Amino acid sequence: QVQLVESGGGLVQAGGSLRLSCAASGRTFSNYAWFRQAPGKEREFVANMRWSGGWILYASVVKGRFTISRDIAKNTTYLQMNSLKPEDTAVYYCAAGNNGYAGAGRDDYSYWGQGTQVTVSS
Repeated sequence: QVQLVESGGGLVQAGGSLRLSCAASGRTFSNYAWFRQAPGKEREFVANMRWSGGWILYASVVKGRFTISRDIAKNTTYLQMNSLKPEDTAVYYCAAGNNGYAGAGRDDYSYWGQGTQVTVSS
């Protein structure tokens, strides 16, 4: 059974850092991504990557502050979030899929984690 399990969320002050983890069990996928959903808003793309390497994309609002990475041996992806702002407050979801490209749309991913809350206080 395929599972994506996120961890690492929490409460942090503005300017602080958090690292989210997404452990995949059951199989390895071609593409991984992070999305987030703030209260009353649509789920939005944050970052994605090809598991084989060679492709990483960030949303403009997080570029330069967030870093997506992977640990092949642990079958885990990470989202390092630095210089956090109150507007980064959201539930963060990891996603995985096997399209031939790492898309930025929710429909590009077939598997989703349960989400982890990130709250940034001002």
